[in-house]
Amino acid sequence: MKPIFLLLVLLASFGLLHAAEAVKPTAKPNILIILADDMGFSDAGCYGSEIHTPNLDKLAADGLRFTQFYNTARCWSSRACLLTGFYAQSIRRDNFTGDFGVNTDGGGDGIRPRWAELLPEFLRPLGYRSYHSGKWHLDGKPLADGFDHSYYEMNGQGYFIQAGANEDDMRLADIKVGAGYYNTIAVADHAIKYLKEHAAKYSSRPFFEYVAFHSPHFPVQALPEDIAVYKDTYKSGWDAIREQRLARMKQLGIVHCDLSPLDPVTVPHWNLPEAELKKRIGPNEVGHAVPWNTLTDGQKEFQSAKMSVHAAMIHRMDIEIGRVLDQVKAMGDYDNTIVLFMSDNGASAEQIIRGLGEDPKAPIGSAYSYLGIGPGWASAANTPFRLFKSWEHEGGNCTPLIVHWPAGISARGELRDNPGHLIDIVPTLLEITGGQRPTNIAGLPVPPLPGKSLVPVFAKDDTVPHDFFWWNHDGNRAIRIGDWKLVADHTKPWELFNLATDRSETNNLAAEYPEKVKEMEQAWLKHGAELHALAEQDPPPKGAGKKNPGKKSADKAVPDF
Repeated sequence: MKPIFLLLVLLASFGLLHAAEAVKPTAKPNILIILADDMGFSDAGCYGSEIHTPNLDKLAADGLRFTQFYNTARCWSSRACLLTGFYAQSIRRDNFTGDFGVNTDGGGDGIRPRWAELLPEFLRPLGYRSYHSGKWHLDGKPLADGFDHSYYEMNGQGYFIQAGANEDDMRLADIKVGAGYYNTIAVADHAIKYLKEHAAKYSSRPFFEYVAFHSPHFPVQALPEDIAVYKDTYKSGWDAIREQRLARMKQLGIVHCDLSPLDPVTVPHWNLPEAELKKRIGPNEVGHAVPWNTLTDGQKEFQSAKMSVHAAMIHRMDIEIGRVLDQVKAMGDYDNTIVLFMSDNGASAEQIIRGLGEDPKAPIGSAYSYLGIGPGWASAANTPFRLFKSWEHEGGNCTPLIVHWPAGISARGELRDNPGHLIDIVPTLLEITGGQRPTNIAGLPVPPLPGKSLVPVFAKDDTVPHDFFWWNHDGNRAIRIGDWKLVADHTKPWELFNLATDRSETNNLAAEYPEKVKEMEQAWLKHGAELHALAEQDPPPKGAGKKNPGKKSADKAVPDF
């Protein structure tokens, strides 16, 4: 045999050659991270949903789906974990609960230690060009943190108006309602723009593209043609949709647990009271996750219409993901690009009004409406789990991870039950690219990363054990050790669950195993103290101003959305 033919046979045998005409096997892989915002565990079709997500479904069919992948349950802290590889509390990007003694100004405005650099800084020495499009919600600015191009906005006014947008850290002109702007499309447009420039000018170099969609974060606003697709889909109500999704998820092998009961009491403490919601929105708004059959006909009509918009937002995001993927294919880089899709937290039960306000006469989902799906539909989006965004129960901190990389992963359409966390993404990508983190940055020692590379899991499930996962947000807290999870609402005592048999966290074992509760609580405190010690290192200068372009602006009416 000729040497070249032997090489190709060897590459194929190791799963490194899938489509020879499109792959550059010796090239470093390109990286495409796609992050949704407030998308529930079951909201993608390939995770059990009725929402049309053919592009995500195709990535899953040709790649891997993780069933136990964790985030931090909130937007800014998840982004910090994703791009630095550290727990957010350790780098002052979220607060601590209890007597740890660190105040990070609400978490979302905390300034990272200088040694907590972002992923592009580690990829740059390897020749990578890095691009960002979409939500930022980190301290600092993208170009100063290693990105070569960036588009972000922080208007908080909704999806049909561009206000407070920046490209390459320069302010862009506003685009008013009615001018044809829609945020999800704009995020994809800029991502594609940067890829086209890369193809024209830097085709010999690998790229890292970070596409951070705002969708489906409140307010639920979507294009009329997308809403029309789901006009009648949700009239059966959230109870029926939860049951239907669970049945599909079991059929797909995603979960093997029962459905968690609705929680008719718990909502975010910053939500508008139900009486105020009815006053400002109308009598058909519902502020709690109550049984569907207790609603009036008017409430059922209004609530089902809101979920149609949520579905339409995900539907449109999937279309725009397809456009980005088409550009990667046009560049001949599709097979040697590792694509990772995930969400920053579970679906949101938030019901607040910002931006342009709420016009009760405006069509649901239009630019002058400002609605959230509320706790009922958030429970459906997070099927089969309990609670929502900002809670550390599975409904708040467990969301999909789809991994697609034909040139590097031979498995097709398989599930991975190996638990993972956003802190694992940086170690994973550093192993894949051959990247190294410096031991010192700005004269400061760089702490070891807490996560682990998931590369072995790409080949075989259950090959990367973790000693623990740790959570703390808005007073809610949790720790997972093996299959045991200790978790607490900020107003309630610890609960204990065995996730091997109870992923929906319905059978509290705390009274049965008090010693296990005590043991895990001590572990939570111990690891929290370790993170606290890191957060005290390299403090920002006294009086340092807010440096977060993705957090709230001085005008409280237009925060990041």
